[in-house]
Amino acid sequence: MLLADVSGHGEAVSKIAIGLRDLMRRNVNYISQSRFVSGMNKQFAELNQDGEFATALVSTFFAPTRTYSLCNAGHPPPLLYRKASSDWSELSDRQERADVISDIPWGVCDQAAYFQHHIRLETGDMVLSYSDAVSESKDADGQQLGCDGVLRLVSELGVSNPADLIPALVRRIDEIDPRSLERDDTTLLLCEATGSATPLKNSLLAPFRLFGQVADKTELG
Repeated sequence: MLLADVSGHGEAVSKIAIGLRDLMRRNVNYISQSRFVSGMNKQFAELNQDGEFATALVSTFFAPTRTYSLCNAGHPPPLLYRKASSDWSELSDRQERADVISDIPWGVCDQAAYFQHHIRLETGDMVLSYSDAVSESKDADGQQLGCDGVLRLVSELGVSNPADLIPALVRRIDEIDPRSLERDDTTLLLCEATGSATPLKNSLLAPFRLFGQVADKTELG
């Protein structure tokens, strides 16, 4: 699952966004996220000649082990819902890496490193990703919500029906400031672990995919 957001507006930025989308399509099946995201950063630098940057989330759900893997390139962190406790929290890797430039937006430094964060999802757990149009929406005091404000709003909504979560969040933001989500492109992506059984063929191939026997032979391009 890929979510990217290019800075700025206008025709020039639109062309960069189209080019980035094409790069992502060519590389979407690359299982090794750290290598994929690092390669995308370098290719985006070649594509972008106007000093723009892009934030991105690259995530994979590996069904045989119910492992959700996330690589964040300077994007607002997703929100994690644990059904067992009915709690939402910010899904981020807060490990300090003082010796290396890491996890920054694409187009800032082509030598940046990117790291994966792994968690296990139980049936009913969910991950909500969103673009910065949501976190930059205004609160009742006219200030930007920020990531903490988005977490607070989502926590107040309730999740009795996951299909209702995104419409409810959009309505709540509109109630606070009807123009908030009109100022920028808005994307929200909700993923739920359903507990569906993994096909036998995929289960047999799981060890090879997990240890990268196939993906590591693939070149970005």
